[in-house]
Amino acid sequence: MTRYVFITGGVVSSLGKGLASAALGALLQARGYKVRLRKLDPYLNVDPGTMSPTQHGEVFVTDDGAETDLDLGHYERFTGVPATKADNITTGRIYLDIITKERRGDYLGATIQVIPHVTNAIKEFVLDGNDAYDFVLVEIGGTVGDIEGLPFFEAIRQLGQELPRGLCAYIHLTLLPYIPSAGELKTKPTQHSVAELRSIGIQPDILLCRCDRPIPREERRKLAQFCNVRETAVIEARDVASIYDVPLSYRDEGLDREVLAHFGLESAAEPKLERWRTISERVRNPEGEVSIAIVGKYTGLKDAYKSLIEALTHGGIANRVKVNLEWIEAEIFEREDPGPFLEGLNGILVPGGFGQRGAEGKIRAARYAREKKIPYLGICFGMQMAVVEAARSLAGIEAANSTEFGPTPEPVVGLLTEWMRGNELERRVAEGDLGGTMRLGSYRATLAPGSRIAEIYGGTAIAERHRHRYEVNMAYRDRLEAAGLRFAGLSPDGLLPETVEVEGHPWFIGVQFHPELKSRPFEPHPLFKSFVEAAIVQSRLV
Repeated sequence: MTRYVFITGGVVSSLGKGLASAALGALLQARGYKVRLRKLDPYLNVDPGTMSPTQHGEVFVTDDGAETDLDLGHYERFTGVPATKADNITTGRIYLDIITKERRGDYLGATIQVIPHVTNAIKEFVLDGNDAYDFVLVEIGGTVGDIEGLPFFEAIRQLGQELPRGLCAYIHLTLLPYIPSAGELKTKPTQHSVAELRSIGIQPDILLCRCDRPIPREERRKLAQFCNVRETAVIEARDVASIYDVPLSYRDEGLDREVLAHFGLESAAEPKLERWRTISERVRNPEGEVSIAIVGKYTGLKDAYKSLIEALTHGGIANRVKVNLEWIEAEIFEREDPGPFLEGLNGILVPGGFGQRGAEGKIRAARYAREKKIPYLGICFGMQMAVVEAARSLAGIEAANSTEFGPTPEPVVGLLTEWMRGNELERRVAEGDLGGTMRLGSYRATLAPGSRIAEIYGGTAIAERHRHRYEVNMAYRDRLEAAGLRFAGLSPDGLLPETVEVEGHPWFIGVQFHPELKSRPFEPHPLFKSFVEAAIVQSRLV
């Protein structure tokens, strides 16, 4: 019997509903329950694929090729369960599907309205394919009171009435701000947020209260009384040092016990949280530290690199060190010498990105890493710029560039126009739509025996997630390999380059895929584990 938990947010945005959902999923999973997490996003984009990373943050990509909200990355990292395209939907996707059906005549002339057509579509999405799960946790994006979120709140209100009694719970995440001049936490914003939620017919069962200090007994009593919840259902969600402390913190505050009690599933058995305690202890008590530069173009919003940050943390956990990140805007290197910025750092990472801005700076960062023998990891665009740098500096192809930036006489990187996905040939054209047209999702690759990357993976057959529109041009392979840049990984048919590495360098690897998307705190990705290990070796040479 599947039970549904709906997680909403109030007072302000960015309180961490995704993290709260993931942590609750981890706690229920630790008790032996099978959990699924899903995200409802109220924005009108069909998916976040065409949204600016500086506005929306990272686009998380699933194995089956969906471009989704970054919260799905939290879900995967905390539960280890791969997300799919069926776990995230937006208002735009719902309206697109409804309008397509209306144009096709599926509604037999009916007037199409938010109620029932939009709300029914939301409910169908929430309920679909859940038979194998004990709990389905559904996060609703945005904040209660947002006009665009109203159809979603109405849909989950209806589900509360339509599901069998006792199979639905509502958790409301709010903020308890501390006012220094008054010397107290204020409950009024939460009271107003709950009143707003109740005005649309939803009574929260549990309050998850973000705060930076303990909630006094009197404030708990007041929240319970004025928000119409049990006092035990007022859960303190205090700030913690690491996101990997959140499951343990919620466990200490009794969130999982309160959820189970709501469903009549009280159990004396304790959740198995040993691996979370191990991770938390390693984060709190590292045996050393390394400093790694991230040379990117979206450094103004760290959420644009959320999975990357966490994957580097996982590499640190695996090596029992703290990874300090030095954020450097790539454009700086187009005006200034990279040396003063990168000297003394233990590793350089150039992440994915789109467009010409900062490209020459990333090329200069790759050159500095290659010449100074500093560990380098280039991801997607970072691999492409490393190849352009090698073509210019090592192979003597001075005009080497990417067609992404315009016509070039030496297209070392060019538009990917066709590729195989399974048994199907996919094609793209430069003038086509941008949304959903990249090489997306999991693809297999074959690594060269004896290569450094094959050694890191411990085998020659891998599968990694992609999100890119341009590709290194295989016509330049022979000239580049003669100059010392090895094409160490290829697509199974040998037509597409997947990884490169510089021969004779301590650790210089570029990958066309995004390994950060598959890293987990309890299962760090081998590339990040090895990269941090190389940074540790480098730190001893400085």
